[in-house]
Amino acid sequence: MSDSSPLPPVRLTSEAELARDALATPLLSRAARLARWAGPDTRVGAGGELVEKQLAGAADALGLSGDDAAAFASEAWRIAVDTGLVEIVDEDEGTVAAGADLALLTSGGPQDVLGVWLVALEAVLADASVPDLDELAGAVEDGGELDLSSLDWDPEAEAEFLDGVLANLYLLTVSEGGEGPVPLPALAASMIVPDDMGDPSNDVLEQVSDAMMRLDDQFRLLEPVGLVDFQPVDEALMADTDEESAGPLDETDVSRYGMVQLTPLGLYGLRARLLEAGFSAPAVGDLVDKGADALLDGTGAFPPAAAQAETEQWLARREPLPAARELLAAARGGDAGAPLRRLRCQQALSLVGMEAEPALRDVLDDAELGGLARVWLSEHGAVDVPPPSEAMIFWLTIDTVAAQLAAEGNSAELQGLVEGLAQQHGGFFATAWRVDHPATPDVLEAMGRLHPDKKVAKEARKAAFKARSQQGG
Repeated sequence: MSDSSPLPPVRLTSEAELARDALATPLLSRAARLARWAGPDTRVGAGGELVEKQLAGAADALGLSGDDAAAFASEAWRIAVDTGLVEIVDEDEGTVAAGADLALLTSGGPQDVLGVWLVALEAVLADASVPDLDELAGAVEDGGELDLSSLDWDPEAEAEFLDGVLANLYLLTVSEGGEGPVPLPALAASMIVPDDMGDPSNDVLEQVSDAMMRLDDQFRLLEPVGLVDFQPVDEALMADTDEESAGPLDETDVSRYGMVQLTPLGLYGLRARLLEAGFSAPAVGDLVDKGADALLDGTGAFPPAAAQAETEQWLARREPLPAARELLAAARGGDAGAPLRRLRCQQALSLVGMEAEPALRDVLDDAELGGLARVWLSEHGAVDVPPPSEAMIFWLTIDTVAAQLAAEGNSAELQGLVEGLAQQHGGFFATAWRVDHPATPDVLEAMGRLHPDKKVAKEARKAAFKARSQQGG
């Protein structure tokens, strides 16, 4: 994933809701309870960990029981130390006190709470890239030194792998139609299988299987911090690996291999990490306080639903008539991005009522805006709308196709539009090449590329050549 091209915009819940979610996560809530439980008699080891004899008391304070109670208490304590909820007072004595950040969880604002949660998230992500304790114990040499080479473990590579997986999961989630859990095998394959590979080899499939099991362990660690909702791999499958499959997997079978979904809090956390790493990761609502020029340019690359949501928020903060005037002014221009700005302007104005009518009437004679103004007025049932000239119709047609090309590329919808234009207007290309629009040659070339009829496509290419020659290209 390139850090230069913007990701699709994410829709985040409010910071107040996210902060409540953060406080309710098992890991942070346990860490906060242990920070309040700690007192003058609490003792820690050299690394800040609770001494073993106090783990049972910590587990009791958390209401934990069973074989894993001490491990859960130890993990929560370490998060309390890492996040500043607990401070070590005297390293030699092993004494502790409540940390300055503990008060932020009760008296701080949502951003304060989320700041503490983000620190906890980083600590858990670091843990998720480390081999389990059994593997580490086996790698300790006789002299007590840790032999990393025996683990076949590269800390930097492991961290990069997990970062890549989470970035892919984020991208899948924020893409149009990306809501819902992702099968663990698909997520593992996104990191292993090359895009241009046909049927994966047995070696690649084995790598995907290994990656899937590694991710199963990692997401089990990441769920308690609230990053994901996770359905682990069905352990019964591990006993069935040598059995032949009876047929294709149905939806229930796929889910047995693990399903993962980012929580709203997880979306917030991963976006924060992506921004810090230099990625462009917009959120719906980022543009509400900016001008119409920023709105039209910024939503240019947004999927339709996100563009509408951003525009609705922008319009909600403004009076209809001034907003319409500002949008129309920002839509002007002869640069390459202008057609898409006008398309986004037209889409934004479709959300405004008749209060905006004076702004549209003011631009009826404008060469760039007169066409869309007539469309808007007609669609809103306005009276005395002057008919467009043929020149304006053709200019608006070129502008619309140019905008669709910029927004969608060579899509099926655009191909349908191109076929319709050529069919409805027998002499379309004979007139279109003369249209005084900067995008005329490119639009006609695209029509020649997209039209399935070879004869019509040839006419379009000839018209594009004439248009380019006319413009001195």
